[in-house]
Amino acid sequence: MEAGRVDFYTGLSLAVCSSLFIGASFILKKKGLLRLANKGSMRAGQGGYAYLKEWLWWAGLISMGAGEAANFAAYAFAPATLVTPLGALSVLVSAVLSSYFLNERLNVHGKMGCLLCVLGSTVMVVHAPQEEEVASLSAMAEKLKDPGFIVFAVCVVGSSLVLIFAVAPRFGQKNVLVHIMICSVIGSLSVSCVKGLGIGIKELVAGTAVLKEPLFWCLLVCLALCVSIQISYLNKALDIFNTSIVTPIYYVFFTTSVMACSAILFKEWLRMSPGAVVGTISGFLTIVLGIFMLHAFKDITFSWDSMPLYLRKGARDPRPFAALPGRDNPAEGEVKPPLGGGAKDGWASQQQKDP
Repeated sequence: MEAGRVDFYTGLSLAVCSSLFIGASFILKKKGLLRLANKGSMRAGQGGYAYLKEWLWWAGLISMGAGEAANFAAYAFAPATLVTPLGALSVLVSAVLSSYFLNERLNVHGKMGCLLCVLGSTVMVVHAPQEEEVASLSAMAEKLKDPGFIVFAVCVVGSSLVLIFAVAPRFGQKNVLVHIMICSVIGSLSVSCVKGLGIGIKELVAGTAVLKEPLFWCLLVCLALCVSIQISYLNKALDIFNTSIVTPIYYVFFTTSVMACSAILFKEWLRMSPGAVVGTISGFLTIVLGIFMLHAFKDITFSWDSMPLYLRKGARDPRPFAALPGRDNPAEGEVKPPLGGGAKDGWASQQQKDP
């Protein structure tokens, strides 16, 4: 039990570090793509690969590689239900850094969204399962033979091929969801490969001869293929659309796909209490709400100064308070019409009395 708790917190720490590196990688890669656009090079969204000569893009790729390596290790120690949703912290890091380095505005709604992301992540950490069901590569092989997962994998591959060859050429330049959906559905399979490889590496360190297992190498090849597709289409999405739009939407679609894959493959939800399931779902929805606030209101000019005066902390109106003149106490020089008649008759009688 104690070893399981240590693994849990090790995976948690690696997942947080992964979010920091990945969040920074979006900014570095976007800066590199913007520099290429200013030079007049063919953009990645148009099929160009000039970004391979840009050092900032490579710095972003290295940062993403470090983040993915930490994420890779996190999956070996903690459940996918915990590790994947914590990617919301990379959205927070990306949003904060983009406001400083890309001049993308982060208003009050964005700051509240960041707070909600942190809150939702905390709730998910509290309610996440702390024990692993799959502890060996042989157990992973049995999971991969499950009919439910086979149907899921076929659907993912089929939908990805349709999006890549039929939808992306026609709508990829106009709709941000096209490229992101390709990354997300393929990403659900890459996470499964990462999980299996992480378990295999743990066994290798323990002295088990996993390198002789064909499954280990199959997972490695599938992971390389999935990651290459993800990088290619994520670059296209970042080149065409704003970072503050791509990052949150990618998180929502990717996390939903991974949680669905995890539920089908590892069945982690079956070992959770009803309260833990409700807490996990609530935390995820809180993160989604925070991400929505991060990008949905990004173009609205809204700051603390535009809030009502009584909501500003410590704000005081310098003008002294004064009572408004009432009907029973008319101001000086004001003529009060008589109560017995209409306004017209009252004013007429008053004018007759005046000299």
